[in-house]
This record gives sequence, C-alpha cells and structure tokens, in this order.
Amino acid sequence: MQKFPGGVILWGMNVETHYLLRREEPRSNLRDLDAVVLTADVRTDDGDVMKAGTEGTVVGIWRDGAAYEVEFPEPMGALATVPADQLRRP
Repeated sequence: MQKFPGGVILWGMNVETHYLLRREEPRSNLRDLDAVVLTADVRTDDGDVMKAGTEGTVVGIWRDGAAYEVEFPEPMGALATVPADQLRRP
C-alpha cells in the first residue's frame, strides 16, 4: 500500500500503473499518447502553422474530449490546442 498527499492510497500499484489507469478518458474518443493527424491547418502556441495532414501525439485532453493538446515533432516540442473535429486517427 502506498499513501500519497491528499490521502490517495494505491493498493499494490506503482505510480506508472496508476498513471495508465488514470489516463483512461471514457467520454473521450482519444487518450493521452494517441497518435493523431490534423484535418485542418492549426496554429501552435508559438505561432507556427501546422498543415492539415501533419501527425502529432495527444498530450492533454480538455473538457472530456472537446479539444486536445497535441505535440508535434517539428518544430521540436511544438504544441497546439486542437478542437476534436480537426483531428483523426492515422
């Protein structure tokens, strides 16, 4: 048994296992670390434009899947908040 701040107790689970269970988003079509493809051009947080067809990875889920934080490999570490209707699975 592990006890964490706030009284959270994980029975026989390490933190990595707990993360895998936590990342489930039952109301979302996508999960953390899913590969995705843009269906429309999107501007990153740094102002770069990612073209439709660009592949990325989901790193955050907003409002039960209304939008996703997506990381792109180029430029390195590029992030964008993308509405769900502008993403698809590869």
